[in-house]
Amino acid sequence: MTIPRISLAATHSGSGKTTITAGIISALTNRGLTVQAFKTGPDYIDTGFHTLASGRPARNLDTVLTDKDAVLELFTRSAGDADIAVIEGVMGLYDGLSGSDEKGSTAHTAKLLGSPVVLCLDAGAMARSAAAVALGFLKFDPELNLAGFILNKIAGEHHLGLVKGPIEAATGLPVLGYFPGDKELAMPERHLGLTPAWEKGGLPESLVKAAKYAETHIDLDRLLAIAQAAPELPAVTPRIFTGRVFPEGQDKVRIAYAYDDAFHFYYEDNLDILKDLGAELVPFSPVHDARLPEHIGGLYFGGGYPELLAPQLEANKPMRSAVREAARKGLPVYAECGGLMYLMEKLKTFGGESYSMAGVFKGSVRMTDRLAALGYYKARAVADSVIAEKGWEIWGHVFHWSLLENLPDMYSPSLRLSAPERQDVSDGLAAGSVMAGYFHIHFAADLRWPARFVRKCSERFKSAAGSAG
Repeated sequence: MTIPRISLAATHSGSGKTTITAGIISALTNRGLTVQAFKTGPDYIDTGFHTLASGRPARNLDTVLTDKDAVLELFTRSAGDADIAVIEGVMGLYDGLSGSDEKGSTAHTAKLLGSPVVLCLDAGAMARSAAAVALGFLKFDPELNLAGFILNKIAGEHHLGLVKGPIEAATGLPVLGYFPGDKELAMPERHLGLTPAWEKGGLPESLVKAAKYAETHIDLDRLLAIAQAAPELPAVTPRIFTGRVFPEGQDKVRIAYAYDDAFHFYYEDNLDILKDLGAELVPFSPVHDARLPEHIGGLYFGGGYPELLAPQLEANKPMRSAVREAARKGLPVYAECGGLMYLMEKLKTFGGESYSMAGVFKGSVRMTDRLAALGYYKARAVADSVIAEKGWEIWGHVFHWSLLENLPDMYSPSLRLSAPERQDVSDGLAAGSVMAGYFHIHFAADLRWPARFVRKCSERFKSAAGSAG
């Protein structure tokens, strides 16, 4: 399979690669090309910028959360009809799960996909020394197809000459262009990373500006030529998306998922997998809607920023009551991170204010001034729930600034998380038909998890319909 593709990497986080990537995606889209954007790693926020820039849903590729075959299938499925796939890296080019190998890194994903790599290099405080950095990245892994460089924070033509010439002489690779230092393009950050695209009112204007920079300061024709020279990909036998309902013969079921300014952290492929497994997904807003969608068999809460909309969530008492009552009656509910926070009785914000939430679980959640947890873990289900059987294992990711408090003894953790060189920790609350935790998973890692959830939702809807009849 031939798919033109390019990976945009960086020397380190905060180097401007998201701005440059969004600008390139937007500029190529403005040329009339169909661009499929991807983000290496588990980040939800960068894909929001990519989606706005390309006009089609961006996807995540993660060699820790899923295996190599899954990465290839997810990539070819989404990029097969695109003119070019643009893959933004994560952190620095070689940064991954550990310091001992490449697993989870941008380099790992690029090598798996046979993707040429263009390195975004922050040269704002460098001149000839940038060549030493570039040469080090080139020589660190000879198996990686490093194809060129894009410079960031260039002060002008004189500065460009001091950096570009030495890099090209030292590496033999082209500098494809540069972005000037421009504070108006700097994307604001918050406690979970960059501010989501839908919250930054000036983003459309910023994207227009970034696209203009990319069109005028980067040799996009040469970048396209590099992408088009990527080798053929092996044929992929679908293992995840097979176009069948699972298990065979199961009826489709409506599952409502929270989607608004407070809840929007979903892997696009997770939603597609649920659909492939027999779910009809219906969005609803815990902030704005007064009631749950009708004729549903389950609820799905992704992550987000409920702490920033806590007053609005508290004010929507009809929705809080509806969610609590649905859970009480046995409706299957699966919630991750921000969704877990909403299901607690109280949410205490950074400022110390306390707001009432849905109250499905007794206890409260409190925002802290420091990162509470970050990283990849392997989870083992220690109890049956609506999404897993006891003993099932899956890799996932945690990233949160809040802590659960005042939990009664009636709740036992549903997951045990472990990772190399880290202490095991517990996560997840399971009670009745509800499972909620800080742990984020990619359904492509193990279809048993989403299939069990869809099946539980289908069985519950059939049972409720039979009782009503």
